[in-house]
Amino acid sequence: MELDERKLKILQAIIRTYLDTGEPVGSRTISKYTDLNLSSATIRNEMSDLEELGYILQPHTSAGRIPSDKGYRLYVDTMLDARESEVQSLKEELEEKAEKIDEVLQKVAKYLAANTNYATMVSGPRYQTKKVKFIQITSVDAEHLLAVIVLDNNVVKNQMIRIDEPVSQEMVVKLNFILNTTLNGLDVLEINLAVIQGLKEQLGEHTQVIDSVIEVIGRTLVEEDDLEVYTSGATNILKYPELSDKTKAAEILGAFEEKKILHNWLGLPDRKQSEESHDIQVYIGDETQMDTMKDCSMVTATYRIQEGVYGKIGIVGPKRMDYDKVVGTLNSLMGQLDDIFKEKK
Repeated sequence: MELDERKLKILQAIIRTYLDTGEPVGSRTISKYTDLNLSSATIRNEMSDLEELGYILQPHTSAGRIPSDKGYRLYVDTMLDARESEVQSLKEELEEKAEKIDEVLQKVAKYLAANTNYATMVSGPRYQTKKVKFIQITSVDAEHLLAVIVLDNNVVKNQMIRIDEPVSQEMVVKLNFILNTTLNGLDVLEINLAVIQGLKEQLGEHTQVIDSVIEVIGRTLVEEDDLEVYTSGATNILKYPELSDKTKAAEILGAFEEKKILHNWLGLPDRKQSEESHDIQVYIGDETQMDTMKDCSMVTATYRIQEGVYGKIGIVGPKRMDYDKVVGTLNSLMGQLDDIFKEKK
């Protein structure tokens, strides 16, 4: 039998209240915490139906009700469906926004190359910290679980976990429920020993599974993202005699094709910098920390899309670069980007 909306809301209220208090839940308590505006008598009748259907239990005579395994199952399935829908909606929204930002960053690279006559590169946005958005554990066979982890930047990671002993479907349901209610919104630094111990105490068994899942989540949170880098005007380098030597030019142009090198070079914003700062920096010669760029200078600036989401812009030219012009152009551009990204929020 499929529950109507009223019964489902009452069941959800019972489960949420029981999870908070650990005590059997009565009708008067539910009447205070739901938006149904129902009397205690009406809620008692609905609770009787839920008990008859097997979704809740009455542990003692005259006591309130607690969720049954069947109740937990319905609650978790409903919660997971809602969370998956939320994640999909967020993914579509972010993809649409990311596409527009992608176009903006490509235009930035071309604009700077044209207006400075130097080579330019722009890194795609990157999250300074990543947090757990959603976790789904699925039993594959007697020896494996599949962990699907969705982060708040909408990155999805899949990882197979090998287990020493089979895990029942009921335990998988419980595992999903406890992991999501405990870890949602936490970053890697917040998932500490106390949190892990709390998870183990709630589960009471299969601690090896918890250790494996936590290890997978930890790796996922600290993994480097495969970010995009947009470049333009690399051949402008050839306009300057001191850089147009065939060997030097080949090394510099080659560096622009190595996206990994550019990522390391552009780096990430310092967490201590103020939110308003664009962190314009000038690197001359060896300060670029790349042998291929020892005869070049680079000016970088930090753009900020929203809290915790940053990227870098870099302009590369000879050491005799027109620094005043480059810094002035970057300052002007960063102001325009601030306005664009504010509109996109």
